[in-house]
Formats: sequence, structure tokens, C-alpha cells
Amino acid sequence: MGTFVGGEGVRTEQSLPNVEKTIGAVAEISEDEAEDRLQETIQEKFAVFGEKEHQAIDILLAEIDIYELFSFKHCKGRKVKLALCEELDERMQDLKNELQAFEGEEYDESHKRKAMEALKRMENWNLFSDIHEDFQNYTVARDTFLSHLGAKLWGSLRHIISPSLADGAFHYYETISFQLFFITQEKVRHIKQLPIDLKSLMDGLSSLVLPSQKVQFSPHMLPLSEDPALAMAFSVARRAAAVPLLLVNGTYRKTVRSYLDSSILQHQLQRLNDHASLKGSHAHSRSTLEVPIFWFIHGDALLVDKHYQAKALSDMVIVVQSEPSSWESHLQCNGQSLLWDLRRPTKAALAAVSEHLAGLLPLHLVYSQAHETAIEDWIWSVGCNPLSVTSQGWHISQFQYDTIARSYILTTLEESIQVVNSAIHLLVMERTCILSCGLCRS
Repeated sequence: MGTFVGGEGVRTEQSLPNVEKTIGAVAEISEDEAEDRLQETIQEKFAVFGEKEHQAIDILLAEIDIYELFSFKHCKGRKVKLALCEELDERMQDLKNELQAFEGEEYDESHKRKAMEALKRMENWNLFSDIHEDFQNYTVARDTFLSHLGAKLWGSLRHIISPSLADGAFHYYETISFQLFFITQEKVRHIKQLPIDLKSLMDGLSSLVLPSQKVQFSPHMLPLSEDPALAMAFSVARRAAAVPLLLVNGTYRKTVRSYLDSSILQHQLQRLNDHASLKGSHAHSRSTLEVPIFWFIHGDALLVDKHYQAKALSDMVIVVQSEPSSWESHLQCNGQSLLWDLRRPTKAALAAVSEHLAGLLPLHLVYSQAHETAIEDWIWSVGCNPLSVTSQGWHISQFQYDTIARSYILTTLEESIQVVNSAIHLLVMERTCILSCGLCRS
């Protein structure tokens, strides 16, 4: 599940935990099977070396790692001891002698250090014998399991406890006014004649506001044929590009996509807004937030920025609707392409509006401190909501509803801290005197 081109966050059937590799085989294996497992482990380990020349110490250390892993999986705790384990026990004694030989003066310090560290490790092990050990055994299976568990818990915290939000300040307003601009190529007599389920769209937009907020709708119809300035903005922002598409079978196909460049279109629409042709009645209100949604209805297949049906910008939301009902997207799930119905972009529009209002992002998108950028973990693309790529639903979940409220709280808290810090900075620079003390007492 994820993009066709793959990546760190893409999930396949190979992404599921491998119990045998993590914990080891449950059933005891035979001598022949043990020999085969050992040979497989050796081939996997030394395949990493390739054809490059490696130092003798590195080969010895790799051999020790192989025997260690094999011992914990197939020698420890068996009712009937394998003859192969006894042979490996003898080989371990030979390895100790070979490592001790590196103490000579003819070897450099790095080789000596590696050999000493390996000998210390082997002193604490009792891999192939049945002697009782007082100390707690180090087990590869346990540590591997705990490392996977810790990674999953940390990933869950990032996705659930502190979900990612878009960069920016998202303020709380008493009223949210949605300015719906439906832009068609030709004039339409009545808004009910538009190929849009307006009631479902309004219900979806209403679900993005909190109970204490009010919602308003102002639909407008803008035909390009009767608005030369808007037609010019649309024409200037329209682009076509050859986009390589990686198919499920691994082959490439070049497709020509027609799309709107969001940055150019935003600039053109801002110029129209400066002339007050697209301003609403609450454009300068401090208690009401106007959300301009420009909904372009086009005949041919049309996207935003090559890949999207809707895009949230700093001061507006752009949505495109076109005729194709089964458009092959750049995403896949279960080895099949995810098909989009470009005639119904309501789901994509609600996702873009929620990002514009409160910075709400898809659950599979998180910030990576190691990469210092956003990464995708597609296993979290779940649920029947606008932000899930694997479903057709567009209803906001309770978790996302809480995230919207949390976004408003975080913005208010951060700005309050900045105000308090600025006040403290002013007080630090102010000298204490009789007048200032009297002011503080009052």
C-alpha cells in the first residue's frame, strides 16, 4: 500500500513481522534441516561482503555472528542435542585461538581492538554446551522483539498521541464562512444544474467546525465565458506535462496530464481579490473566517499540481472536477491501482479544507527527526475519512475532530507564550521605582 515508486513507508506483504526470524522456529528441526539453515545463514551473511576484499578479522567476526545466531535458534533448549552444535562448539574454540593470534605486533591497533572485543564477547557466552550459567542469558530473539515493539510503540505515539499538523498558525473563529465559487466553462442558469451534490458538500464542510462555531455558506457561479479576468487566470495557470507512471507490473508508461499550477493560479486569483471582485462580506472581520473554495468544473481530465484533485493553500482552497469516472492514480493497494472518480472530488475537497482550517494532515504523514522532513507510513492510512487514500468515505472521525480542536488550542497557547515572554522582556528592561511599585500593587 502506498505509491508505485516505493519508499520507506510503503507497506507490502513482506512488511508483516516474520515470526520465525524474530523468535526462531517453534518445532525442533532435524540434522539435515539444521545443516541447510546454517548454509543459508552463511550465504546471507557473506553475500553482503560481495566480491570486495576484506580483512581476515572481519571474516572471523562474521563467522562468530553466524554461529551466535544459529546457536540461539537451534541449539539452546533442545531435548536432543544436534551433532552440528557439537561441531560448531569445536569450531568456536578454533576461532578463539585465531583471535588470540591477533595480539602479535605485526597487526595494527584496529585489528587488535576488534579481536579483543570479540574475545570478551565469547568469554560471556556458553553457546553450545549445557553448563548452567548464573548470569542472565543474552537472547537475540528477545532483543529483536523488544526493538520491534519499541519502534511500533514510538510510531504509534507519533501518529496517535501527537499527530502531525501542517506548518502555520490556525486560529479559532466564532464563525466559518465558506465562499463557494463554482467556476464553469459556460454559463449555468441555476446552481442546482451543476453536477455537484451540494447538500453532501455542505454537510461535509459543516462537520469540520466545532460545536461552538457557526457555519455560513455563500455559493457563487462564475462562468469563464463571461469573466475575461477569471478566464485569463485559468488559462495562465493551466499546464500540461508528461508524467512517468509506474504500473503494478513494474513497467513504466508515459502519460500526458493536464493540470493547474496552484502557485500561479493563487497569484492570479489574489490579483482578482485585490480588486474586490471575489471578496466576501466578512473579508475583514476578526470573528469570522472566510474560506474561499474555488471549484473548477472542466470537461477533460484536469488535476492540481499533476497529482491532486484538491489543494489547500495559505488563503484559499482549489478543487478541480472533470468527467473521467475511473482515473488511474499514482497510488496502489493490494497490488492494484487506486482509481479516482474525478466527477466527485468531495472527499479530496474536504481533506484540503480541513488542512486549510486547522492544519489537519493524513494520519500516515509524520515528521522524521532523522531526515528532518515529512515521511509516509502507509500502514496508518486507515479509516473511512477524507484523509484515507484507501477508502471512498468523507466523514471526519472523532479522532480527527479532536485533532482540529487541539490545533486551535496549540496555536492559542503558543501565541500566549510569546505575548507573556515579550511582556517579561519589557519588564526586565524597566527599572524598579516608586511609581512602578505602586502600579504593580494596584
